[in-house]
Amino acid sequence: MVQFTINTHRFDPYKAFKFRLKWEGRYVAGISKVSALKTSTEPIKFREGNDPKIQRLMPGHQSYEAVTLERGVTHDTEFEDWAKLVYSTDGDSSISLKNFRHDVTIEFMNEAGQIAKVYNLFDCWVSEYTALPELDANSTNVAIESMVLQNTGWARDLSVTEPTET
Repeated sequence: MVQFTINTHRFDPYKAFKFRLKWEGRYVAGISKVSALKTSTEPIKFREGNDPKIQRLMPGHQSYEAVTLERGVTHDTEFEDWAKLVYSTDGDSSISLKNFRHDVTIEFMNEAGQIAKVYNLFDCWVSEYTALPELDANSTNVAIESMVLQNTGWARDLSVTEPTET
């Protein structure tokens, strides 16, 4: 069975280590991890009145899980600046009800760095922000900052097609 329509020679699926993320039209530096894009539909149980033994299911509300972004701690303030638009220790006047939601784009690439798929996440806002991880003098781990983005949904950009591999 052919898994790739353009690159019919390709057998292996894409690897999950090449991607870029952007919001407000610009790429965000240093993103090392993005959690899975996941949606679920609530099942609604019902039964017909003439057959009480059989319970049926139908689709109900659809929801989209929050997406977690991680990157190494640097002097770039993109994460912190966005998180402060929802809540700020500087007081209520620094919160931006107009600007705290952003659309986010994830560009997923093949091993050669060609864009293979693009997903757009809609109306994202920061519900959690971790400025510093737990610090440990005996550790050699990279310090990671993270943010959790709530969203109203996501969709694949179907205008982006399978790239021709050479």
